[in-house]
Amino acid sequence: MFSKFRSLIFKIDPEIAHTLAIKSLKLNLVRNIFDENKGDPMFESTLFGKRIDNPIGIAAGFDKNAEVYNPLFKLGFGFVEVGTITPLKQYGNPKPRVFRLVEDQALINRLGFNNLGSENISSRIRARSPEGLLGINIGPNKDTKDRLSDYLIGFRTFHDIADYITVNISSPNTENLRNFHDEIKFDELMNSIEEEKIKLKSKTPIVVKISPDILDSQINTISEILLKYKVSAIIVSNTTKGKRENLQNILKHQKGGLSGKPLEDKSNKLIVKFFNLLKDKIEIIGVGGVDSGKSAYEKFLSGANYVQLYTGMVFQGPNIVGKIKKELKELLISDGVMNFREIIGKKNN
Repeated sequence: MFSKFRSLIFKIDPEIAHTLAIKSLKLNLVRNIFDENKGDPMFESTLFGKRIDNPIGIAAGFDKNAEVYNPLFKLGFGFVEVGTITPLKQYGNPKPRVFRLVEDQALINRLGFNNLGSENISSRIRARSPEGLLGINIGPNKDTKDRLSDYLIGFRTFHDIADYITVNISSPNTENLRNFHDEIKFDELMNSIEEEKIKLKSKTPIVVKISPDILDSQINTISEILLKYKVSAIIVSNTTKGKRENLQNILKHQKGGLSGKPLEDKSNKLIVKFFNLLKDKIEIIGVGGVDSGKSAYEKFLSGANYVQLYTGMVFQGPNIVGKIKKELKELLISDGVMNFREIIGKKNN
């Protein structure tokens, strides 16, 4: 069905198309997808101690205001991450701010953490219990005088309703946000969150979402700090400011973060590096170019324990989870394995 309407959808401004997709999910206009591999032991896993049907999640950015997390579970996602959410409501950057690069199977966005604010979104989640494992992605307001304090507000607001909280230090669309990758600032942020967890007696797992544009010298430092504070997982990675030179679409030089297929190889190489440093101690959620069973397979081989996608659904449609699982199952069967976890990190052996 999606393939029939795709050319029509792609004539619409990307941000308007996204708004229509959210409304369709809210109104249940997107019918539940038949998934012949639902409950298949080949995909069963646990995330932060909770059983999930499969390791395919939807990344933050799709459901910024936590409007459709339950419909997304019905589309087959094993876990859903909402946000990024800031303490106060903010509009984000001026429009146009999302660009579809069809020839490259990519998006460029410079949204800038547009969302309704933590109080509004917290009330919504408390009124509608998640029907699956829900992650909440938090970040600071653009004009805040104290970004570190904003992260703590986010943690305090959501720690008791989230299955995990993602600390987003990696968006390229909030000026200087990526400075938190620096050793002193990152350590200070993680220490403050750890102190807040102790104060609140919270057991909520902490996840950190990093930039794909970090230097090799930063990988060791980031890994050491993640291990120091016993962070539960790392998301590798957010959108990139680079990788434009080989793109075909005329919009390739638009300012913002690039996502989709052009990010895949860069993400996979970064996953390999983190896997070799964090092996068995901190889980890895791989993001970047996941749109097929083969792309998910490569993420797992590189060392990801789970994957997330967003741009892939823009190009493949709402049945993408079923499609990925069907293709992935064929690859796993050909490998003679009983569960996808058996191939995690095999590229490193």
